[in-house]
Amino acid sequence: MAVRIVTDSTCDLPAEIIARYGIHVVPLYINVGKQSYLDGIDITRQEFYTRLPDFPAHPTTAVPSTERFHAAYNALAEEGASEVLSIHISQALSAVVDVARIAGQENTTVPVTVIDSQQLSLGTGFLVETAARMAEAGSSASEIEAAITDQTRRTHVFAALDTVEYLKRSGRMNKYLTGIATLLQIKPILTMHLGKPGSERVRTRERALNRVIEMLAAVGKIERIAFVHTHALPERIADLRDRAAGLLPDGDIPVEDITPVIGAHIGPEALGFAVVGA
Repeated sequence: MAVRIVTDSTCDLPAEIIARYGIHVVPLYINVGKQSYLDGIDITRQEFYTRLPDFPAHPTTAVPSTERFHAAYNALAEEGASEVLSIHISQALSAVVDVARIAGQENTTVPVTVIDSQQLSLGTGFLVETAARMAEAGSSASEIEAAITDQTRRTHVFAALDTVEYLKRSGRMNKYLTGIATLLQIKPILTMHLGKPGSERVRTRERALNRVIEMLAAVGKIERIAFVHTHALPERIADLRDRAAGLLPDGDIPVEDITPVIGAHIGPEALGFAVVGA
């Protein structure tokens, strides 16, 4: 009997990590007009971002049903799980946690604890990976919860957007402000820490990237880090890597495309970091 981990498709963990630890991923929905896609199943990230500028209707997103969470929890119970930890995108950004909690409270096959990661993308993913690694090593659910609570306090995600156009399309910014921002070359920087989304606005891509580096430096010593982006050009990722070279730890650093569930709102070419301070 063992603790098993459930998450959702916004965690942005690579497929090999998901498979290695037997993490159960519940996909969100991406809706384009009357067409509905399961995130990560019915449409690839490359296909989504390639098609995004020309979709006939701007994509919207939707959370999974309680039935999908019931199916996940029941499947793990049948595999012998003694307890399930269900770790999801911040409640400040999505209703996924609420739906998972309802399903967990209704579930009768295995005890379920639902955890708000207070993060997004690999900010959530790093927590999920820590939980799964500890579960594989035989840690109890309470030990895992304590560890990821500590990690949550040290986790930051920040990224510079390339355009405000998709904030307008998704209703996050009105047309008038979008026009002004475009004229002034405004580049929003979005941040996430302890369940509190934030934003800054600077002029020009150059200043935006410099500000992202300042944010990385403010984290201090780094335990985990990854580049996160929305299908950014390789040369732009390489440029950010060069700018951050003096701050990055030795070894390979993952580069992960952000889920279309988030990319639908922030658009292509966003670029930044998910980082866990030491």
